[in-house]
Amino acid sequence: MRAHLKGWGRVLFAPTRPIRAFVRRDEVGLTILAALIGALAGGLVVCITRATMWAHVVFYHLHNGGRLSGLSSLPLWWCVLVLGCGGLLVGLMSLVRARFMSRRLVDPVEANALHGGRMSVRDSLFIVAQTVASNGAGASIGLEAGFTQISAACGSWLGQIFRVRRADLRILVGAGAAGGISAAFHAPIAGAFYAFELIIGSYSLENLFPIAVASVAGMGVMHLLGVGGDIPKFVTAWHMSWQAAPGVVILAIICALVSIITMYCVTKAEELFRYLPVPFWIRPVVGGVLLAFLAARYPAVMSAGHAGLVHVLSGALAPSLALGLLGAKMLASSVSLGAGFRGGMFFASLFIGALAGEGFGACLAPYGLAPVDHVVCAILGMSAVASAVIGGPLTIVCMTLEMVDNITIGSGVIVASVLSMLTVRRLFGYSFATWRFHLRGESIRSAVDVGRIRELNVQTLMRVQVRCLKADIPISVARKRFPLGAGERIILVDDAGRYEGMVFVAELNTAEGEDVPVSSLAHHRDVMLVPDMGVKEAVELFTEAEADALAVVEDRLSRQVVGQLSEQHTLRSYAAVLEHTRRDLAGEVRSAV
Repeated sequence: MRAHLKGWGRVLFAPTRPIRAFVRRDEVGLTILAALIGALAGGLVVCITRATMWAHVVFYHLHNGGRLSGLSSLPLWWCVLVLGCGGLLVGLMSLVRARFMSRRLVDPVEANALHGGRMSVRDSLFIVAQTVASNGAGASIGLEAGFTQISAACGSWLGQIFRVRRADLRILVGAGAAGGISAAFHAPIAGAFYAFELIIGSYSLENLFPIAVASVAGMGVMHLLGVGGDIPKFVTAWHMSWQAAPGVVILAIICALVSIITMYCVTKAEELFRYLPVPFWIRPVVGGVLLAFLAARYPAVMSAGHAGLVHVLSGALAPSLALGLLGAKMLASSVSLGAGFRGGMFFASLFIGALAGEGFGACLAPYGLAPVDHVVCAILGMSAVASAVIGGPLTIVCMTLEMVDNITIGSGVIVASVLSMLTVRRLFGYSFATWRFHLRGESIRSAVDVGRIRELNVQTLMRVQVRCLKADIPISVARKRFPLGAGERIILVDDAGRYEGMVFVAELNTAEGEDVPVSSLAHHRDVMLVPDMGVKEAVELFTEAEADALAVVEDRLSRQVVGQLSEQHTLRSYAAVLEHTRRDLAGEVRSAV
């Protein structure tokens, strides 16, 4: 049934051959397709946002376009009821996924890094449903994960329908994400840099045009539908002078430490919830109940924190309350993600950073170690924490300047973002996304395409036709079977076919001792490759063993020989893949066609 629906969708939306050729061969065609994807992303952002806002109106009785984090008070019993039921819904959805969806869900960064931009719309719709349920119930996380997931998946789906090349499919995934972020934050430049830094992993002239057009199209749809931003414009004459620079540096480093603590707390919260003696689908219920006690005391910690951020940037929040609310928001977001609620830390990191900037700025300003204006400190803190958590300093710099619509603060924002990112890379080494990949055992550090290198393993490179010889055969007999010129090396095996080493033909024909077993000449007895070994690991093993070629065995326990691989062929294939990756990054693939 699933295959039938997939085939029906391809037939319904299948473009004609000339249209496919126009998209594949002409960058104008790819740019037009990217614009359609960006516009679709903007429409999806509107739908997801309105569905979530409707849930807030129904469950928390919001009116006149109010935001959940802007409520002044909430009854504890009502928070427990709504968040508990919301957690139960999210938990049941996770149970359904575990029963009927065995494959792991792939996000845009992982799709572009490992799978050549291939994503599943069906899986992404499930993520969106969980995100809407989580945020709609009031969990302390944002919708941005859902925005980028479904937008990028639609870009991947359309790219596969048009049968674009691998490099172009990755660009279309980035175009979807750019349109989603641009529409969500009303920041087209930030949306474009989000795609460059986080989803594609590089910038080139080849991906500039489709990404830029998609980002503008996403925000254009929001304007056509009359959806505007709610972040107040910031009016100030402050700029970072030499005297203010040390204060900006200190504040940036403190905010970088806040971001590290936040990411660490999320990880520890996940560990603690895994220790609970309850089924995994009950964990969101427990997390919802715990979150309810925080929400009843601090309603501003609920949802992503739009209204809370507006209060901070408009100067309506007293600095004395900022640090208390900062701790509550960090704890609420950690509990939400740790318990299993689905969402992202994008907007939440902006709110956390604004609170950290205002709170710590107020403490440092009397000593001349931070700007006197608390709103300036909030903006600098917002930039610093978000850059460290998201891992895209240029994205956050552009987003901050677009959100507050004030360029005079630009130098301070750049210094705070870059220095915070540098501090986190030096002390922690990961952004929020790459840290979660690390916890899963993945070594992905960016969206740069390493899928070809992952696919290049010993099994794909080895030669299966190998010459084997019994290890107990005398040297004289072996010499008659393999005279000089009969190849370079022979693999030795025992009576059961297990690997016993490797003999060089030249050494065999010059050895003394006619009746001595040929195994006395064996090299690399305990050094062998296995089929699923990656090419980088194989190259390291060649270097460590100082070998020109090695045998490939089925596994190290059985030692059954299945092939042979030379170092020269491995390095040549590895270099070819690296060169192809370099051309992708430089945007030379389409130009060469």
